[in-house]
Amino acid sequence: MVNISDRLQRIVSESGILNGSTNITVIGSTGSITTIEYEPGVVEDLKHAINRIAPPELEYAHEKAWHDGNGHSHVQAAMIGPSLVVAIRNGKISLGTWQQIIVINHDNKPRKRPVDVTIIGTS
Repeated sequence: MVNISDRLQRIVSESGILNGSTNITVIGSTGSITTIEYEPGVVEDLKHAINRIAPPELEYAHEKAWHDGNGHSHVQAAMIGPSLVVAIRNGKISLGTWQQIIVINHDNKPRKRPVDVTIIGTS
């Protein structure tokens, strides 16, 4: 899990858009994006919750075709989703005090996940 809130705010600031929205999409079928309070306790709680929803040790049909051990990764990513839309107000991404935007790699090995950002609005 990686907090991308500061990077996203820099992109929004550089765009010159004051009011509008940004669509953030993680590229890859085993990645997802969401918001949480990015602190160690919530990060651990989310990891445990995700693994309860789609446990790695279950048998997945994906494994029968590909034998790559990441059937759970695809299901977990699909449950959370690959994209998020966040409002921009007065040049700032609109988040709560304790809310951060995170990208999650659900795969069973490290991955570099490109994140696509689209900004729409007025300056």
